[in-house]
Amino acid sequence: MFCGSCMQDNTLARALRLAGADAVLLPTYTPIRVDEENESTSRVFLGGINVYLDSKLPGWELLPRIFKRWLDHPAIVHLFSRRSSSTDASQLGDLTIDLLRGCAGPQRAQIKELIDFLCDDLRPDIVLFSNALLSGIVPELKSRFHGRIVCLLQGDDIFLDALTEPWKSQARELVSQNAGGFDRLFTHSRYYTEFMGRYLDLPADRFRTIPLTVDADSLRTNHDLHTEAKPRDAVAVSETSGVLRTTIGYFARICPEKGAFHFLDAAEDVVAQRHDVDFVIAGFLPELHRKQFEKRLRLMQKQAGDGRVRWEGSPAGREEKFEILRSFDWLCVPTEYHEPKGLYVLEAALAGVPSLLPNHGAFPERIADLGFGQLYEPGSRQTLSEAILNLPSVEPSSTPWNSALRDRCLERYGMVKTGPAILTAIQDVL
Repeated sequence: MFCGSCMQDNTLARALRLAGADAVLLPTYTPIRVDEENESTSRVFLGGINVYLDSKLPGWELLPRIFKRWLDHPAIVHLFSRRSSSTDASQLGDLTIDLLRGCAGPQRAQIKELIDFLCDDLRPDIVLFSNALLSGIVPELKSRFHGRIVCLLQGDDIFLDALTEPWKSQARELVSQNAGGFDRLFTHSRYYTEFMGRYLDLPADRFRTIPLTVDADSLRTNHDLHTEAKPRDAVAVSETSGVLRTTIGYFARICPEKGAFHFLDAAEDVVAQRHDVDFVIAGFLPELHRKQFEKRLRLMQKQAGDGRVRWEGSPAGREEKFEILRSFDWLCVPTEYHEPKGLYVLEAALAGVPSLLPNHGAFPERIADLGFGQLYEPGSRQTLSEAILNLPSVEPSSTPWNSALRDRCLERYGMVKTGPAILTAIQDVL
């Protein structure tokens, strides 16, 4: 799985460097996995295997680090993380509490090792946490670090709300307490700024909104995108009927909260009413949802027939991902939860593809910034199906959004533009 937050952190580090900052990206728990050039260091702090054993195996935390450090080697962590079926938050309550307790918990030795590296070796002006779930480190770090400490919130509430009680209430209270130690809190949308202020019971003046940032350097040029952007340009007209076809695509993690099953419901309704609309679904499929998804997909494909509902799986890399995105006429990710970022909306925009999205979370801001796309009022299966049925007809030779949408995305979210703005927001904390 390519983690959206890891990808954003990775691009943010590159954007800051382009803006003139000396930005160092330190992975925690596991090595990051991204579909572009990896900007992180090779050393992993708070290695996931040791973090887990510290909490689960009595006495493990008392062993000298020299006997445990080999388990933090990136290759070892990567091997074990690949064999893990998921990071189901409902199973991680006690571990989450231990980490949020910081040096009062069983991971104290690893936390002090990270703090030693930051304070004695790296000695930055600012430490930017990429989520508040790491905030247990803050009290001890503040006692030694004389710079500023800030945090970028990227969906922390989604993980916290998935915990079971009593861990859920305890974790939320600890995050709220720890977050009070940050000098500033950043978010990627005005929606999330307001929501997390209420969620963590922190004043609005502690928050700042910074833009998402995307990198198009490894993609084809604007001319290439305009002239050969979509495979549908060659096959949009059926040889037998002469009917122009529209492809609605889903590209995100396959899970209920992202709306994968709502997408299949809508596909079932639409293919029964229209013969010129096809559906493609792609993304990482966790083992947790595999059985339910594959059963639903097989039933849908049998009902629709003629390859009208296609499963493209999880692409191996960036170019394969954008090849899938370019095959869409519209991206549709009908999330149940209120999305704090919406990075996949920008990735689709880089491919010249507009989005149909529920009218909540950060989505209205993304559509307004891009100037292309549509929102629908969520709440029922029927509203999504009707929204798809009411999308404008596609005529490949005249659609205006291929290059225009991409240009707009780079104008608002390209790292050459966003890097200086993000750097200014961070420097304002000094």
